[in-house]
Amino acid sequence: MPGLNLQELVKREFLAMPLRPGTMTFYSVRKSILESVSEETRSFHGSVLDVGCGFMPYRGLIRSVPAVTDYTGMDLERPTYYGDVEPDLKWDGKTIPAADESFDGVMATEFLEHYPEPEKILAEIRRVMKPGGKFFATVPFIWNLHEIPYDEYRYTPYSLERHLLNAGFTDIRIKPLGGWNAAFAQMIGLWLGFSPLNRFVRSVLNVLFFPFYFYLIKTDRKAEAFDGFHGSMFNGLSVTARRRDY
Repeated sequence: MPGLNLQELVKREFLAMPLRPGTMTFYSVRKSILESVSEETRSFHGSVLDVGCGFMPYRGLIRSVPAVTDYTGMDLERPTYYGDVEPDLKWDGKTIPAADESFDGVMATEFLEHYPEPEKILAEIRRVMKPGGKFFATVPFIWNLHEIPYDEYRYTPYSLERHLLNAGFTDIRIKPLGGWNAAFAQMIGLWLGFSPLNRFVRSVLNVLFFPFYFYLIKTDRKAEAFDGFHGSMFNGLSVTARRRDY
């Protein structure tokens, strides 16, 4: 955004996004991911690799974990959609330039949906993890096509678990980022943000829909289990797993 430095941008767009009509497109997903990152990375320790780090919005959170000694953000050589942000480590999208068993923990938020062969990249992540290392990731479920043409998948809990098992992970735990209400709110936000509406209509609908959107966000409940009924809808998923040692 014009006039904002990187620190202000990260705070406004990822860490402290205000809930108002103009933020409905991204609020639900950013809130859900932030809550998951805050919860699941508390048990990180030692060296942590952030795969597909982008703006590195969660770097401060990870570094604030008492047991974490080092954070490394990794992304492509020229991630044009992140402007002048330079990752700590650059890669080709296939091979992580690090030795085997280099990191105690690896995180990858909104990353796996971009890979046509997820088990290959998961196996590469496993390679650079120390024995017993923790992997944490989030993936979208309700989201429009993005970073075209590098948008491959929307995962169910079962497909995500299968890929992780095949790639050499164990102790896999998958949770919804949000429930029915968050999913509905996210769809409303996407429709208001990206559907072909003229500027005036969009601005009016933003104001009209905001009270309902606010209600959905404030009353959302995450399902305890994926049961195909009450627990059958979510806006995205989080997953934690451990490196399996044969």
